[in-house]
Amino acid sequence: MKLPSEGGDRKRLVLAVVAVAAIVGYYLLSRKLGHLDLQNLLEDVSNTLGAWTYLLVGVFAFAETGAFVGLVVPGETVMLLGGAVAGQGAIDVDLLIAIAWFSAWAGDTTSFFVGRRLGREFVLRHGPRFGIGHERFERVEDYFSRHGGKTIFIGRFISLVRAFAPFIAGSSGMRYRAFVPYSILGTGLWASAHILIGYFFSRSIDTAAKYAGRGAFLLATTIVVVVGAVVLVRRFRVEENRRAAVRWVERRPGGRWLVALGRRLRPQLQFLWDRVTPGGTFGLEFTSLMATLSVAVFVLVAYTTIVGGDPGPTPGDMAAMEVAESLRTSWLVEMAKVVTDLGSAALVLPLAAICAAALVARRRWAELGVLVAGMAIVVLGVHELKDAVDRPRPSGGLVETSGSSFPSAHAAYSTFYLWLAVTIVMRLRPGMARGAAVVMAGIALTALIGLSRVYLGVHYLSDVSAGWALGAAAFSLCAAVALVISMLRHNALGAAAGSPEDRG
Repeated sequence: MKLPSEGGDRKRLVLAVVAVAAIVGYYLLSRKLGHLDLQNLLEDVSNTLGAWTYLLVGVFAFAETGAFVGLVVPGETVMLLGGAVAGQGAIDVDLLIAIAWFSAWAGDTTSFFVGRRLGREFVLRHGPRFGIGHERFERVEDYFSRHGGKTIFIGRFISLVRAFAPFIAGSSGMRYRAFVPYSILGTGLWASAHILIGYFFSRSIDTAAKYAGRGAFLLATTIVVVVGAVVLVRRFRVEENRRAAVRWVERRPGGRWLVALGRRLRPQLQFLWDRVTPGGTFGLEFTSLMATLSVAVFVLVAYTTIVGGDPGPTPGDMAAMEVAESLRTSWLVEMAKVVTDLGSAALVLPLAAICAAALVARRRWAELGVLVAGMAIVVLGVHELKDAVDRPRPSGGLVETSGSSFPSAHAAYSTFYLWLAVTIVMRLRPGMARGAAVVMAGIALTALIGLSRVYLGVHYLSDVSAGWALGAAAFSLCAAVALVISMLRHNALGAAAGSPEDRG
């Protein structure tokens, strides 16, 4: 008669053997791929595919997590090859990064929702066969609720983790709004880093692969150091462990003076630690702002580089102009003229002044600072970029315009409405009914103002995209700075309120 424990041991043994076999197979496959003649492969790809490289890179960036292809073919090799093809002048590197970034994020999102749809039910139903019971899966869910964002971001640079992390995040019940900022940042850095390495080392793709490998080693080392630091912090939170460590140091030669120095500096170190330790939703909010800032800066820099080199319309601009002309009717033109005026400086700046006065009356200094600094950056940024790029406007515009076309000032100013909607819902009236509808209205108004400039034929789509990016970058940067300042100030007030003098 077979005991139940024997069956469980056998299942765990089989699972361990399968896991070891998978790791060994992945290692051997990686070694095999590492011995490919990448230089010859680069020449074949460049000569054969040309512009089709965009599609190749996009498909692999998506499929790595969206279809778990990353378990078989690491996407870094394809990103390096794509960057090298761009370095040889066959394709545009900015557009390539944008395609890879979007495709990788789309793959993460697809894997996440597949995990949410199928993963949890599958694990709960079949997990016990492989030693993953309900209790263990609950611990995984708890882990992702607390550390899922960091796992998604760091795991993007580790092949095996990258392939599974979004799926596990979705199946564990992690919220998408907590998942997406880390996915955007991780995919952006991952795609940009590998493509740019291939781009700058396009004359020797093997050298690029070597540097990418060194980068992965440094990243792994950093992860080990960070994890070690976290373990030490958690251990030394226990007072008895701290005392034992102090006693151990004091018994070592020269350790007594080190302990004395630490005790003398302890108040200052504690003061600094309390002010740089965020709490609450700071991490998620700050990461979301950084994700917005990174995407906006990338779009702005990419279009400035492209238009600065060639002021003519891009392929996307031509396609947008054709669509606008096909949809042009008299009543839509009149409506577009009304909508486009909502983004004019003559209307937006007075509205911003009224909002600033209302924030002063309510003593909302952080929001006031974001508004004033953000609008100032937008106004100055529009003026400086117009002078620097000096792009001619499209011919045949339906409203009177003057000055340079790039970037669109109306599109940049229109981001004020989105900032206002988000500020009302998240800061001034948190938890308000139909808050999502208010934010969607802000997004729609910002989008319509920008698109009206294309529809009226006074801006290219690239001008409008750059204007949106400038506004988004300005407000997200100022909001991130205000968030950090508010957090530090809150910690300082909390420390002062808890001081012995205040309590007295």
